[in-house]
Amino acid sequence: MIRSGVALPAALLVAMAWAIVPAAEVQAPIRIGATASQTGVYGSDGQTLLRSYQLCVKHTNDEGGVLGRRLDLRAYDDKSDPATAVRLYERLLAEDKVDVVLSPLNSVMADPVASVAEKHKMPMVASVASATSMYRKGRKFIFSVSPAPDVWLEGLLDMAAKKGLKTVGLIHPDDLGGRTVGEGARELAKKKGLQVLFSETFPPGSTEFSAILTKVRAANPDVLGAIPGSPEGSVAIIRQQKTLNVNPRMYGAAATGGSTSQEVLGRDVDFVYGAVAWLPEIVEVRAGGLIPIARQYPGAREFIEAYRKAFPGADVNAIAAAGYGGCQILVEAIRRAGSLAGEKLRDTISKLDYNTVFGAFRVDRDGVQTGHKFVLFQWQDGKRAIVWPEELAPAAPHFPTPPWSKRP
Repeated sequence: MIRSGVALPAALLVAMAWAIVPAAEVQAPIRIGATASQTGVYGSDGQTLLRSYQLCVKHTNDEGGVLGRRLDLRAYDDKSDPATAVRLYERLLAEDKVDVVLSPLNSVMADPVASVAEKHKMPMVASVASATSMYRKGRKFIFSVSPAPDVWLEGLLDMAAKKGLKTVGLIHPDDLGGRTVGEGARELAKKKGLQVLFSETFPPGSTEFSAILTKVRAANPDVLGAIPGSPEGSVAIIRQQKTLNVNPRMYGAAATGGSTSQEVLGRDVDFVYGAVAWLPEIVEVRAGGLIPIARQYPGAREFIEAYRKAFPGADVNAIAAAGYGGCQILVEAIRRAGSLAGEKLRDTISKLDYNTVFGAFRVDRDGVQTGHKFVLFQWQDGKRAIVWPEELAPAAPHFPTPPWSKRP
């Protein structure tokens, strides 16, 4: 028994203090490094990615951290510039001495950064960046969360073929991600017996499409597939189609699944198809019990609620879910590896078979995502309805798209 007023030895006081402080507070936090485009052409989506990283870190810390340690996120604005991103990751790894990293936004930004991670033997979980070519370079330390963009427009083209359509036009940004989607779409179209009338590119970040859409009107393809490159681009393409009276029987775009276009365009967005890797609506689908939603997207409902509460007015879209899921994968890999050693973490991630709020995660030997698939939704009466694949689709497509002159 310790008596009141008796002085205790300093060493004993120190020992008692350490005994009563939780381990997660005693140990230094695990430092996670990342960049996310907060400004520049990718600023809108980059802000979404950063929010998702921040929320995942908060939730992990609320649950006690990992390996008895809290997480500390250090994120910089790469200004949508790949060279800046490279310099910042060198800084994160060489000067800030972060323990692990998450990737920047997209393939344009992540491809050069992957070389930095490779040099430092630092595993990098790429939440959104998924251009197949960046994974087929013999790299060993980069892993994709999102499905390969080669098949991003598969649902649109598959449905077009089944509806008896014959011709296709494609427009996409002249960057790594856009070219990958475009090349994949051309191959898919051929396999499905569709004739590609043209495939046009535009500068990344564009919001002026009049010249390209004038060509679309002249060629008059049955189906038009687009990779807008940004939420602003998505709005601009639809708005300029109406202005120029461009009337494909199906128009679909690679999308983040956000509601921005509907909020801005109102009913003009009806009949538009969106190819996306994730939607909040997915977790509401039962599909006759064919898809065990709760198991395939564990915690998705709670994530959606928490994101909306933490960031009022911000849309919960595929980038948000992929960013959060990428962080979950990194945390789970650290937990299973029991270590922050780069090669041990790499081996753990490469073998991981794990479901996040974003869905399934499995990669091939090059780090390309194989466990996750795209879905196709359509704007119907101001709401998104999943229309492909059939096992996830509670709604039939509204087909064909009527000319602008015959819409309400």
